[in-house]
Amino acid sequence: MNTLTVLSAVPAGGASLVQLEERQVLIMSDGPVGVYGGVDTHKDVHVAAAVDQAGRLLGTASFGADPQGYRELQAWLGSLGPLVRVGVEGTGSYGAGLSRHLLGTGVEVAEVVRPNRQMRRRRGKSDTVDAEAAARAALGADGTVTPKSGDGVVESIRQIRVAVCSTRDHLTRVSNQIRDLVVTAPEQLRSQLGPLSRAQRVARCARFRPGNPADPAQAAKVALRTLARQHEALAADLAELREHLDALTAQAAPALRAAKGIGPDTASILLITAGDNPHRLRNEASFAALCGASPVEASSGRTTRHRLNQGGNRQANHALWRIAMVRLATCERTRTYAARRTAQGKSRREIIRCLKRYIAREVFALLTKPHTVTAAENLRAQRHATGHSLTAAAHQLRTWPATISAIERGHAPHHHLAPAYRNWLKTQQPAA
Repeated sequence: MNTLTVLSAVPAGGASLVQLEERQVLIMSDGPVGVYGGVDTHKDVHVAAAVDQAGRLLGTASFGADPQGYRELQAWLGSLGPLVRVGVEGTGSYGAGLSRHLLGTGVEVAEVVRPNRQMRRRRGKSDTVDAEAAARAALGADGTVTPKSGDGVVESIRQIRVAVCSTRDHLTRVSNQIRDLVVTAPEQLRSQLGPLSRAQRVARCARFRPGNPADPAQAAKVALRTLARQHEALAADLAELREHLDALTAQAAPALRAAKGIGPDTASILLITAGDNPHRLRNEASFAALCGASPVEASSGRTTRHRLNQGGNRQANHALWRIAMVRLATCERTRTYAARRTAQGKSRREIIRCLKRYIAREVFALLTKPHTVTAAENLRAQRHATGHSLTAAAHQLRTWPATISAIERGHAPHHHLAPAYRNWLKTQQPAA
């Protein structure tokens, strides 16, 4: 039970001026005494509201969406009383700058994940109403989560991945356009380019020297040369971006990259989902729910079962699915588990759901309590000394060349093939 001094406005004799009356209010609350803020964020202006711990609205104001506005907003909230918590809408978009500013000054920030629908039905929709709803959500910690900090290497991974996805999609479109133009090209051009592989076709088209574009055949060469050069530039950009993504994910979570079936792409998705501060997630069950991998009750009557979760981050859910598919194809332990569950009457969908849940638990542990990954030996130099290629080494160990490459780069030092690979290299004689 706390006592709060409140200044309330009371009309003085019907005049336009108001007389401030100080009164003591008995607060039936065990929460911290102070001010709770809420911010409805926009591109140019942020609208803020403040409530006390009893839920009374203390005021609303608008501020610019820039560093000066962030400082003014924080100062305004602080002038109303001790600032306890601020609820911010869109901490991953328009509210990212404000969220980073508040966190950097030690203010607790809560991301408001959904509006108060009852308040909207009663009072309509406006910026001040949304800001007040965010403040009340921060007060009750209802519908709020701890936002991502966005100040570390994972934020760099997120930005690089945006470029990777955009470049990859553009490259696919250009490749499909080249294929379609070849299909509809004049017969002489189509007979030359049709039998070629995609890489050979792009290389040939990039060297075209077309003539008068009034001729359909020459116009096709102009179009194909333009698209082929775009394809080469995009392919070079994509290779460079993937190298950055590979290095950054290995730097951010080497233990995660060392896990079976997790490469740069899936690791980047899972890291972005958890953020730079994965400890903001309460437990591994909350991470599984965030990835849409937590089982959902689907029981009725005498039937007791769980179904697939259709919510959560769908990219993270797809990353878990890809890891599960890789392990089903290459991991004997996973195949044994799937066979045992099949014998128990589980469908393939149910088995994959269970696998994704187990993988989510493993990933959460690797993100929050990463173990030390031992640096890899110079296995590549040893292989080069024996004169063997990646393909030859992979053939001897009955695996993929990419797996051998991952072991050599230290991205899978705990792989079950690593000891066998080291022993095999020791038995090989140096090349003459």
